[in-house]
Amino acid sequence: MRMRKFARIMLAASALAFASQAPAMAQDKVTILASVPGLTFPFFVHMMNAFKAEAANLGVEVIESDGQVSSPKQTADIEAAIARGVNGIVISPNEVDAMAPALQQAVDASIPVVTVDRRVAQVDGILAHVGADNVKGGEAQGELIMKLFPDGATIVNLQGQSGASPAIDRNKGLHNVLDQHADKYKIVFEQTAGFDRARGLSVTEAALAGMAEPPQVIVAANDDMALGAMEAVKARNLSGIAIIGFDALPEALAQVRDGGLTATIEQFPGKQSATGVQILVDYIKNKKEPAEKLTLLTPVAVTKDNLDIAERLGEVK
Repeated sequence: MRMRKFARIMLAASALAFASQAPAMAQDKVTILASVPGLTFPFFVHMMNAFKAEAANLGVEVIESDGQVSSPKQTADIEAAIARGVNGIVISPNEVDAMAPALQQAVDASIPVVTVDRRVAQVDGILAHVGADNVKGGEAQGELIMKLFPDGATIVNLQGQSGASPAIDRNKGLHNVLDQHADKYKIVFEQTAGFDRARGLSVTEAALAGMAEPPQVIVAANDDMALGAMEAVKARNLSGIAIIGFDALPEALAQVRDGGLTATIEQFPGKQSATGVQILVDYIKNKKEPAEKLTLLTPVAVTKDNLDIAERLGEVK
């Protein structure tokens, strides 16, 4: 009971601290909440930077919310923003089901909401969703495996965060392709590593330790897990394993260039984020409804042969 009370106090304090960081909002100034699941992930840092850059380009103030990989924390930030009377919310939800009640509160308060990357389909009244077609992204991983190993392969599959729609959809897409040829493409180990590099390392270590023969492919639902898997493979002095990530982070692109990773999937998160802010601000300022409620970009596999298509190639060292 004491722990629950302490948790409630900490969440309330977090919301108050979050609310106090925003300047008082003038009536003629547009202020939006931009929220991501957690700024410990490079992918979401890039997304937040794109939110802020596009908002600045449109003359809009941003209240920044770091969900800290906690749906209660992200909920508290949304509730604080509602209390402040923000003009709109653009958000990548930490968990789609857990965040639905808070987003419904915002919609009920007549605050327009645009979701990015992770769609909350169960909330009626969300203005728009902009994301990648993560099912097609997972299919791109599966199709690349088949291209690289036409005679078949054994595969370790590192799944993303449980309950996160990108993790669910990427896994679905991978299985859409490989399950049709299950006689040739065998997933010999499959487990979530929570989109986390350290867990990608530890889960891969555990998988490799339990196998008589190493797999031919390790496929991961994001680059952090793929990079963790790469370290596990190096620690065992293994070679010839194709490692495929997802997100086209600069570090992953460098490893694709240098041979540490075989490929990653580009889903254009900066374009997603900028488009989400554009839709939101156009509605706030001009009451313009989006032409489409659902905008999905098609992810593309990036290998050494087509690195130039990557959105963040300029950040590669």
